[in-house]
Amino acid sequence: MDPESQIREQLGDHERLLWSGQPLGGLRFHGTDIFFIPFSLMWGGFAFLWEFMVIRSGAPFFFRLWGIPFVLVGLYMIAGRFFWDQYQRANTIYGVTNQRILIVTRGLGGKIRSLNLRSLPGLTLSESSNGAGSIQFGANLWGMPTMPAGRWPVFPSLGYDLIADAKQVYETIRRAQSVAAG
Repeated sequence: MDPESQIREQLGDHERLLWSGQPLGGLRFHGTDIFFIPFSLMWGGFAFLWEFMVIRSGAPFFFRLWGIPFVLVGLYMIAGRFFWDQYQRANTIYGVTNQRILIVTRGLGGKIRSLNLRSLPGLTLSESSNGAGSIQFGANLWGMPTMPAGRWPVFPSLGYDLIADAKQVYETIRRAQSVAAG
C-alpha cells in the first residue's frame, strides 16, 4: 500500500488529505552523531575489553554474566541504532489533512499519532541544501537539540523526520493552520 492509501484509511468525516509522504530511506546520520559515535565507541570498547578480560582470566560466572548487558548496549549504540532508525523510517507514514497532522507507524511499536492543527504548539523547519529536511511540532522542555525518537532515547521530538521538499510541506501545514483557525 502506498502512503496516501494508508493515510486515507485514517481520515474522518469531512477530512481532506492535503499531503502524504514518508521519511527518506537508507542509512542516515544526524548532526548529534558527532557526539554519539565517539561515545558509543568508547562505551562499546570498554564493555568488550571488560568481557574479554573477565573471560580470559577465568573469573567467576557472575562476572562473566555481568558484562553481557553492557556489551549488548554497546552493540546497539555502535550499529544497532542505525538499523532501528532505518526500520522505523521505512515503516512510518506522514499525513497533513485540513484538520490534523498524522504520523502512522507500522510494525514493532506501531501507533497512530494525531495532532489537531488548531492546537499545534509550533513548528520548526530544518532544511538542507537539497530541500530535504525535518519539521518538529512544538519544542521539548529541555531546550536541547532533538532527535527522532528511534535514534536515541534522549530528548525525542515529535515531527516529520527526513522528508523530501520539507519547505513545501511546512507551507502546506501553515496554510492548513490558517484555514483551520478560521
